[in-house]
Amino acid sequence: MDKPQPSDGPVVAIESIGKVEEFGPDMVQTGDVVEDIRISGSPVVKAPFKGGKAAVQKILHAAFKRGDTSVVVKIRRGLLGPNRERKELQACLVPQGKRNYILRSIYDPNHTVGFADRTESECIALQESRSTRLVSELTKAHVQDGFASYPWEKKMNSKSLSYNHLTGGGGSFLSILILPKALDSTSSRYDTIEETMGRAHSWLLSARKSGVPITFVNIQTEALLTKISGETTSATVNCINDLSNITNLSLYGFEDYHGVDLGVVKAVRLWYRATGEEVPLEIKLNQYDTRLGFAVSRTDEGFIYISSVEEDNKEGEAPSTRCGLRDLYKLAKAASQLLIISRIANEKVLPWMVCSTGSIRCYDTISLSQKLSLHRKALLPFYIHLLLWDKPVNSAVENVDGRRTDRAPATSAEEPAEAVPSDPLSNELEEETESMGRESVGDVSFRFEDVILPRSWV
Repeated sequence: MDKPQPSDGPVVAIESIGKVEEFGPDMVQTGDVVEDIRISGSPVVKAPFKGGKAAVQKILHAAFKRGDTSVVVKIRRGLLGPNRERKELQACLVPQGKRNYILRSIYDPNHTVGFADRTESECIALQESRSTRLVSELTKAHVQDGFASYPWEKKMNSKSLSYNHLTGGGGSFLSILILPKALDSTSSRYDTIEETMGRAHSWLLSARKSGVPITFVNIQTEALLTKISGETTSATVNCINDLSNITNLSLYGFEDYHGVDLGVVKAVRLWYRATGEEVPLEIKLNQYDTRLGFAVSRTDEGFIYISSVEEDNKEGEAPSTRCGLRDLYKLAKAASQLLIISRIANEKVLPWMVCSTGSIRCYDTISLSQKLSLHRKALLPFYIHLLLWDKPVNSAVENVDGRRTDRAPATSAEEPAEAVPSDPLSNELEEETESMGRESVGDVSFRFEDVILPRSWV
């Protein structure tokens, strides 16, 4: 059966006002042919309209003068026949200039249409091009980005969140940067990435073996820009031509547009966290305190830990006893763990870098002890953050809101403490840990570096 062809007869068509792409397919649009107009209080006027658009405007003007502003317009899409599509617009009359009116949808005030004189073939062409135009508009449309304000201080100080202002910068995200080992005195040759990752792995294993309660989170490479010249340039710049040759290099170079030879050193950043939690402990002072009541030392891996806590003397409780530090120390010793200090007065005191020479950038226990003594003399309370080996259920740690409980985390079979998820390094450490006696942990863990006295008492 032959497809019906559009006639070239004149018709009154809809003319959309505004962006056509904003209107959905269920709404009348440009190119739709008007079939009849029904105005409240008047008989239906059907097409064809003698006089075209002018005749329609005359009908609308007469209705507006009578006060009849409710209009229903029926339209059709497609060729005349059984497959044509019909739509209806319920609108109100809106005057637009002298003796000229437009229609505004009663359901969408932004949807306004007018009328135009067209031929049947012109309307069919507009209807067929509508999908093409919408696709074109879709390809041009982009989701816009912008800036939204965020209440950082309020969120970070919220007690309902695990991160608050007492945890200091970085929250509980802990990391150390390991630079590749230099193979010569001029630092022109370095170990490979695999060797640097092996050093990071050994550092983490050694720390855990010595009793530091940390667990692996992630590892990544980190590019550091530096200036290189001479033999280093000739040995590395050419490697950039073949990317497969630099994937395992810790140092490669390139030349910028000024002709300066630049080098990229690939270091390794190891992310870790406390096996349990990082908890704040407030140490409150009074004028009768002559000592804080605990000593600090440092492990070979650069961690500061509580190496000793004194028992109460006859003069009264020491600050370490009042805040619950003594009880935590005893629990840590019983669990063969070190009581690691991560922050003092919101200042992080964890090791943060391994140099290319192999030295670990960490904090000195003597200067740290002096700072703690100044807090005591100034009678200024402060927080120390500790890395726990298990998530506390009922602990002797004084909470940030000032409340304190007297019971320690349950370790018996009747009251088991909350289990800590295992990590990939647990099995690797298990055999070495079992071979170490509980009594010998103190000898293995309590190690000192650059400290004259065995303990730095404060």
